[in-house]
Amino acid sequence: MRKYVNHHSARVIGDRNWVIPFITSFIIFITLYFSAISGLFTSPHDGENLSFDIIPFAKSDDTGGYYVESDLKTSLDTNGSSKIGAPRFAYLISGTRGDSHRMMRTLSAVYHPRNQYILHLDLEAPPRERLELASLVRADLTFREVENVRVMSQSNLVTYKGPTMIACTLQAISILLKESSEWDWFINLSASDYPLMTQDDLLHAFSNLSRNINFIEHMQITGWKLNQRAKPIIIDPGLYLSKKSDLALTTQRRSLPTSFKLFTGSAWVMLTRSFLEYCIWGWDNLPRTILMYYTNFVSSPEGYFHTVICNNEEYRHTAISHDLHYIAWDRPPKQHPISLSMKDFDKMVKSNAPFARKFAKDDPVLDKIDKELLGRTSRFAPGGWCIGSPEGGADPCSVRGNDSVFKPGPVSERFQELLRTLLSEDFQRKQCT
Repeated sequence: MRKYVNHHSARVIGDRNWVIPFITSFIIFITLYFSAISGLFTSPHDGENLSFDIIPFAKSDDTGGYYVESDLKTSLDTNGSSKIGAPRFAYLISGTRGDSHRMMRTLSAVYHPRNQYILHLDLEAPPRERLELASLVRADLTFREVENVRVMSQSNLVTYKGPTMIACTLQAISILLKESSEWDWFINLSASDYPLMTQDDLLHAFSNLSRNINFIEHMQITGWKLNQRAKPIIIDPGLYLSKKSDLALTTQRRSLPTSFKLFTGSAWVMLTRSFLEYCIWGWDNLPRTILMYYTNFVSSPEGYFHTVICNNEEYRHTAISHDLHYIAWDRPPKQHPISLSMKDFDKMVKSNAPFARKFAKDDPVLDKIDKELLGRTSRFAPGGWCIGSPEGGADPCSVRGNDSVFKPGPVSERFQELLRTLLSEDFQRKQCT
């Protein structure tokens, strides 16, 4: 998702008044930071709570005190080894006004009992639509039994050119870290995203992969982008107003940072739990320093995680520059990607990517993906966990079996070809360069 500043539509603040917005932006950072971690201390539900395993924090018997830094650093394993057992994913699916049914369709297409899911409708969606989304989740028998789908009760105003999307993402990650200790990778999707393979295909492909690999398309910011992205001082009204409006730009310019390098890339990521623990807990000050910097940065979602991971010696070698999406752009690229349709189907398949975006609501190509790639004829894309009988049009996923048994199809083989390319030595030489 590439964003560009429209200098004509932005409000310009005069030279004499730049101090007040700048001080305001610092206060906004404090609000942004505590908003991001608030998920660690508040329940994500207004009503009935779902029960999940909580991460234990036990004191060491060998020392007189407990130092969180040493405990968190032990979770890092940069030698490339992988955990035992099948992996688990944690999804954030986000949407805005009118997206509730699209979000449910995407959720059903990527659902698997092993995974965790958070749905977020932003503040532009009316309360009635948010209640409808929560009711749809609560009414689903599988979701009630497995208890792995949540609807965020706190709605955030999201302006995609500002830092509010990062604030919302960090809050969702915080909730996931608090509520469940059993996931390995975090994946963010929007209501206009859709999978190109089943979760069995994806989980099977990641079963033999190191749990330390992060998929995040990135490149160092150079040239004209430094002037247009890094030097302007912006304020996102979405952090303190209840309605969206354009970013506020001061006429002042700031110097480039000297203590870290700036990176940019796709806003759609697949990040490891250990890296996100580092972003949230931050046993050094780098994640907070960069978060403060990106509070006043144009298109923060396309730079925050990228800059953090590429400026940390322990994680920079884990960054694979790919967002695992098929996305089509105009030439030259415009602010938004092309909406995919039937004519793009073959290109999507040949990309071997597990996800694609963006799709128009109920576009016929989604039905083609369901039929030919996902084998989805009922609520969920079928997998090894679905052991019910399909006779008479019954839903085979209405009866659940062992969720660690996968039945990958030919799509999984194509995806593993992509993984072999991404993990090749030639490709990995491009990490954080």
